Amino acid sequence: MKAWILHKPGNIQYEDADMPQMKRNEVLVKVRAVGICGSDIPRIYRDGAHRMPLIPGHEFSGEVVETETGSDRNWLHKRVGVFPLIPCFSCIACENGRHEMCRQYSYLGSRRDGGFAEYAAVPQQNLIELPDNVSFEQAAMLEPMAVAVHAMRRVLVKETDTVVVCGLGTIGIFLVMLLLERGIKNILAVGNKDFQRDKVLELGLTGNQFCDSRQEDITKWVHLHTDGMGANVFFECVGKNETVLQALNVTAPGGSVCMVGNPYTDMNLDKQTWWKILRNQLEITGTWNSSFFSDGTETGQKDTDWSYVIGLLAKERIAPQQFISHRLGLEHLDEGLHIMRDKREDYLKIMAVLQ
Repeated sequence: MKAWILHKPGNIQYEDADMPQMKRNEVLVKVRAVGICGSDIPRIYRDGAHRMPLIPGHEFSGEVVETETGSDRNWLHKRVGVFPLIPCFSCIACENGRHEMCRQYSYLGSRRDGGFAEYAAVPQQNLIELPDNVSFEQAAMLEPMAVAVHAMRRVLVKETDTVVVCGLGTIGIFLVMLLLERGIKNILAVGNKDFQRDKVLELGLTGNQFCDSRQEDITKWVHLHTDGMGANVFFECVGKNETVLQALNVTAPGGSVCMVGNPYTDMNLDKQTWWKILRNQLEITGTWNSSFFSDGTETGQKDTDWSYVIGLLAKERIAPQQFISHRLGLEHLDEGLHIMRDKREDYLKIMAVLQ
């Protein structure tokens, strides 16, 4: 088969590769669509993967074309989405049903070969069957959408809340989409690109609900749009010290801050901000990955993050395909990697689509 193989940081090549060797209880998935995640860029060009050579790619979907001993042959020819985290099922987090926090996990595309290839070996347990009306392209965005759902469910957002989503990359945009679907109308979106503004307006926000951080002071803008009260909920989807401080300073007393963005910088809190955390009794939570296995749902949640998204797609309540900015052949995937690395043009979700 053909695959993009990461040999060392900065050296990824499109070349012939051996077909994946399935283990017991695994299946062979013919990849039909695979997205590039923002985390793939530092992994490929700066930090490297946990082992190399490695085929990256953890946002993918496809068709099961072969099954191995122990796997259910009913999966054969099924259209599937793929949950990339492979838990150990034996650590304390797994025993408590919180597999996304597994202490000894493996991961498709970073710890073992993933989806930047024509075929991938996947544990049967990590498959989710696609409804007939869900496309491979939509299914290749299940992972980032489920991450956004997981963040949304970490905070009890009420319909009357004023919610700030700061950072309109893929996860931030999906958060806006999912919050609107859930009936949350008072959303203030903070971005720094014209096309981000266009996208949230397409979703249904008004121009008055978008803050261009290139031109506006976020703190003043949020206070202006909340009559000085601040936000009830703030999703920080950037991962920079500056926006973390802004989140803590513009969240209303008794409000919640959800840290979503992977950190680009160290975080340092000044004394006055710390006082605000204490005196305003802010609830600060982190979020990581998403729930997939049926025994991994949190108290009060009847479905996993992945089944939640599948349900919305099946009912056509959301249309994530509108956020695919680039469709490429697998052989041209490096063009998408370069666009994201060099930020030489606007993008949201860049995807390779295979026949």
